[in-house]
Amino acid sequence: MTQPAVLLTNRLLLLYQSSIGKKLLTGITGLTLALFVTVHMLANLTLFFSPAAYNQFGHVVEQLWPLTYLIELVLALGVILHASLGIQIWRTKRRARREAYAVYLSAGQATENPSYQNLSSRSMVVSGIVLGVFLVWHLLTFKFGLRYAVSGTEMRDLARLVIETFQQPLYTVSYVTVFGLLALHLRHGLWSAWQSLGALNRHLRPLAYSLSLAMAVLLALGFGALPLAIYFGLLSQ
Repeated sequence: MTQPAVLLTNRLLLLYQSSIGKKLLTGITGLTLALFVTVHMLANLTLFFSPAAYNQFGHVVEQLWPLTYLIELVLALGVILHASLGIQIWRTKRRARREAYAVYLSAGQATENPSYQNLSSRSMVVSGIVLGVFLVWHLLTFKFGLRYAVSGTEMRDLARLVIETFQQPLYTVSYVTVFGLLALHLRHGLWSAWQSLGALNRHLRPLAYSLSLAMAVLLALGFGALPLAIYFGLLSQ
C-alpha cells in the first residue's frame, strides 16, 4: 500500500473513532438511507396506477441486475454502518450520563437554545432495532418471497404478491405500525443528520426541525396508504 493510501486509511480510521466522525458518518448514511426510502415509497405508489405499471417498474429494476446488486450492497453496508454507529453513540452517551435526567425538556420548552428533546430522539435505538428486524422480514416476504409470473411472460408478478400479502391483517397492521415507527425515527434523524453535517445554524434549526417532521409524516402516510387501500378493498388486481 502506498504512503498516501496509508495516510488516507489512517485519517479515515481516526475519523471513525472520533465522536464527531461518528456523528458525521451517521448523518451521511442516514440521509442516504432516507433518500432510498423516499424512492422506494414512490415506486410503491405506482401500484395505484395499475398492477402492470408496478410489475413493469420491478422488471426494469431486475434487468439492471449488475447495478441493482451494487446498489443493494451499498445499502446493506450503509444499514450496518448506520446501525453500528448509532449504537456506539448511544452507548457513549449512556456511559457519560450514569444517571437519567429527572426531567426532559422537549422542543420549545427552553427559552434559549431549545434542546429539541422529544420521544423520537429518546427512542432512536429502540425504533432502529425494530426497523432492522422489520427489514429482514420485509426482504424475506417480498424480495425472496413467492415468485409469481405474469401470464405468458417471464416477468415477475410482484403486484399479485403485494396484494395477497396485504389482504392479511397481520401484515397490514405490522407494516403500518412499523412505518409509524419509521416516521418517529426520521423525525429526529433527518434534523440530527443536517445538524451533524454542520448545515444548520440557530436560525435554520427550527425550520429544519419542522421540515423533518413534515417529511417523516409524508413518508409514513405514503407507505401506509398502499397496504390500507389493499386491505379495505380499494385496490385489487
